[in-house]
Amino acid sequence: MELNQLTIHELQEKLKNGETSAVKVAESVFNRINAVEERVHSYIRLMKEEAMSAAEQSDKDLQSGKAGPLSGIPVALKDIVCTKGITTTCGSHILHNFIPPYDATVVEKLASAGAVFVGKANMDEFAMGSSTETSYFGPTRNPWDLTRIPGGSSGGSAAAVAADECIASIGSDTGGSIRQPAALCGVVGLKPTYGRVSRFGLIAFASSLDQIGPFTKDVEDCAIMMNVLAGYDPLESTSVKAEVPDYRQYVGRDVQGWKIGIPKEYFIEGIDPEVSAAVKDAIAVIEKNGGQCVDISLPHTEYCLAVYYIIAPAEASSNLARYDGVKYGLRTSEARDLLEMYKKTRREGFGAEVKRRIVIGTYALSSGYYDAYYKKASQVRALIKHDFEEAFKKCDIILTPTTPTPAFKIGEKTDNPLQMYLSDIFTISTNLAGIPGMSVPCGFTAAGLPIGMQFLAGHFEEGKLIQIASVYEKNAQIEKRRPRL
Repeated sequence: MELNQLTIHELQEKLKNGETSAVKVAESVFNRINAVEERVHSYIRLMKEEAMSAAEQSDKDLQSGKAGPLSGIPVALKDIVCTKGITTTCGSHILHNFIPPYDATVVEKLASAGAVFVGKANMDEFAMGSSTETSYFGPTRNPWDLTRIPGGSSGGSAAAVAADECIASIGSDTGGSIRQPAALCGVVGLKPTYGRVSRFGLIAFASSLDQIGPFTKDVEDCAIMMNVLAGYDPLESTSVKAEVPDYRQYVGRDVQGWKIGIPKEYFIEGIDPEVSAAVKDAIAVIEKNGGQCVDISLPHTEYCLAVYYIIAPAEASSNLARYDGVKYGLRTSEARDLLEMYKKTRREGFGAEVKRRIVIGTYALSSGYYDAYYKKASQVRALIKHDFEEAFKKCDIILTPTTPTPAFKIGEKTDNPLQMYLSDIFTISTNLAGIPGMSVPCGFTAAGLPIGMQFLAGHFEEGKLIQIASVYEKNAQIEKRRPRL
């Protein structure tokens, strides 16, 4: 097995024992990138020179006993987190030349832990999309089937892990943008509780929904990444001072006597039969290993999509007002006056989906419509949050499909925004409620496409997600496959 195919914990053991070096691990990853990246397009920008330098430093740290928890581990960063001195584009033409003067807090934490940054991963423009097709730099392709989407908006981050073009990666999740691509690419993806991981240096889409989290090859690696990412940050106003446990301690614990909530609203007509069958098989595995499934209801689920597509675009229209050609990024070369410069810069710089959401959001916030739309959506959001609070009085964990279908064909839904938005129907509620959610692989379709299922827990209970996911992963005996690239 090649070094690029190993997990974080497997590489940690080899690096600790001197069986390999951080430089060799980095070389293995870049050899893989050279072999497959042209077809997958996981990255917007590679950072080979910086990565090899960091790997050399990791080897020195390993030899001197100063190694961090991620020393020598190649990690990809979604191109929405700021990296000092390195372009951060958000997959958009308007930021194609933006070079941040500082690192995001998660970048600082990963660097301090010894991570080796491979590059900036491709994404839907400003994280607005479910397929990584809206990127100004072109679509990412699913490593399992290059004619299909990898999910979005963190499609590059998910595809890079699935294709062994990195060992782990960072994504952001506003309405499912970690969990949905994790499911479609057959990897593990965790959206932490809102406030658990600092958003300082994350370029905002919808500030009350955005959260940063990891993609990994297995559940234990997810725990390792969360140990580095989680924690209070005084630079970030929504960061919460909550105790951070050692997430690795949850790996391997049993779930005897746990009540697993199965919400009727998530097993609906229209879900792909193969997805439904795989998730039901997964439920049987959980029951066999001590979990007790109980039927629950989340009655306001039917309003989630409508609420999300008022709140998220409204916050986006406000956040994206700063991109006007004045401070940073693109400025049109042809404008007679200031107003024309604003208009032309935004017209040239933003793609169709971003413009669509800005228009929707601006309308929802406009005078005379605020109460009817944004205020009303915020009130229903409170009801959705209350649904989860009531549900967790009856169960320890909620189990659902992550997506209603496997990965669809590239171009299949680009002309139908509503159908595209429905791709996130099982993940949006988690962001609205601010609770953590985790997608883990639970099988394959007959055509060989990955299927994922989702675990949800109460606020700041990421440990529970890791615990039950590790029990499932250990006992499900899902066939170990790799994409045939």
